[in-house]
Amino acid sequence: MIEKVYRLARGDAKTIEKVLFDENIHYVHMILGKDEGPPEHYSNSNVYMTVARGTLSIGLDDAGVREYPAGTLLKIPRDVKMNIKNRHNETLELIVVKAPAPGKN
Repeated sequence: MIEKVYRLARGDAKTIEKVLFDENIHYVHMILGKDEGPPEHYSNSNVYMTVARGTLSIGLDDAGVREYPAGTLLKIPRDVKMNIKNRHNETLELIVVKAPAPGKN
C-alpha cells in the first residue's frame, strides 16, 4: 500500500486532534461545542482554516470578532493573534492546515 490513511474523529464531542504532523504540513481536526475553542494564541506558520460544519467566530489581532459559515476557507498569515471560538449552538468542525510546517519557514 503506497498511501497512508488517517481517520478523523466524528460526532459532536470536543476534539482537537493532530492528525498529521510532518516536515511539510501540520493537519489538525477540531470539533467544538458551544463556547469551546483552543486558548488564544499566535499563528506559528501560514494557517489555512476550513469551516466544515457550523459557524466559526474568530478574532484576529485587534480586529473585532467575525463569523464564517460552513464552506469557508480562511488564509491567516504567520504571527497573527487568533481567538477561535464556537459561539453558536450548532457544533463547529474545522480543518486547520499549517504550511509550511512550523519551524520550516
